[in-house]
Amino acid sequence: MERFAPILLIALAAGLAFALCLGLRPLMMRYALARPNARSSHRTPTPQGGGIAVLAGAFLALSLALALIPMEANAKQGLVLVMAAAALLALVGAWDDIRPLSPALRLPLQIFCVGIVVFYTAPEMRLLPDALPLWVERGLALIAGVWFVNLVNFIDGIDWITLAGLVPLTGALALAGSYGLTDPATGLLAAALFGGLLGFAPFNKPMARIFLGDVGALPLGLLGAYLLYRLAGTGALTAALILPLYHVMDSTITLFRRLARGEKVWQAHRSHFYQQATDNGFKVIEIVAQVALLNLCLIALAAVSIALPAFWAQLGCLLAALTLTGALLRRFSRKRVRP
Repeated sequence: MERFAPILLIALAAGLAFALCLGLRPLMMRYALARPNARSSHRTPTPQGGGIAVLAGAFLALSLALALIPMEANAKQGLVLVMAAAALLALVGAWDDIRPLSPALRLPLQIFCVGIVVFYTAPEMRLLPDALPLWVERGLALIAGVWFVNLVNFIDGIDWITLAGLVPLTGALALAGSYGLTDPATGLLAAALFGGLLGFAPFNKPMARIFLGDVGALPLGLLGAYLLYRLAGTGALTAALILPLYHVMDSTITLFRRLARGEKVWQAHRSHFYQQATDNGFKVIEIVAQVALLNLCLIALAAVSIALPAFWAQLGCLLAALTLTGALLRRFSRKRVRP
């Protein structure tokens, strides 16, 4: 039973998410309709809130798994806490979808939710015990977690692009969990999210019938950060840095460019590399296909970094990942040349 648990979990989460998307879409049409504006990538009013279906499908399936699969009490408690923090962040996102929150309120709520994960889900875990004091490490983890929550939201600006990032990531971590490369709890959470995202995918394909919305993007960012944090805790820090590299580089470079131009970085915009690509003649499906292909390459490099722990192998994998990601960002920033 335990051997096939990830497959069953994926199938159940996908089925639940798909059914919930069907059932909730009329409600989203009525109360959570995203209307196009000057910064939008869509042209017709589209319901947002599909993240509710993704999270509900994943968490219902995961709760059943926790009830049936033997697991250490600490591992179960950690999963319950991270699900609670993600659910709370989903409420913040839902509020923001319906009635936009000010940054002064939104950011402290995000810090609180990420803090639950960083300080209480795995209090014994250390990433760099010989290099950093505990308080510095936890502080950096908190900042990184809040940034990851926001950057997933920033990247969620065209159909399927969040799936192009999170589906390979969760799929790879679910597979790693089934082979014992991560702890069982992390593997089950990754499998549940992988299934939930697959169930949502048909509704978000170009042209999307449903968007994730902040109710989905924010907690998915938190859960993605948690999965990477747990992976780094196994000693695979390089792999944890490589896997989300497209999302991290696109958002971080864009942020610093906007700061350098004196822009108000908390306001919506269309200057991300994937947004530039749409203006430069790339079709949405071309953009997400290239991001997904890059992420598959990043998974391969992350796997090599785990298999070869020598310093030079780690450095080589990281440099190769940075080079591939930088090349794609450069491609997106230039006009599409068609034959």
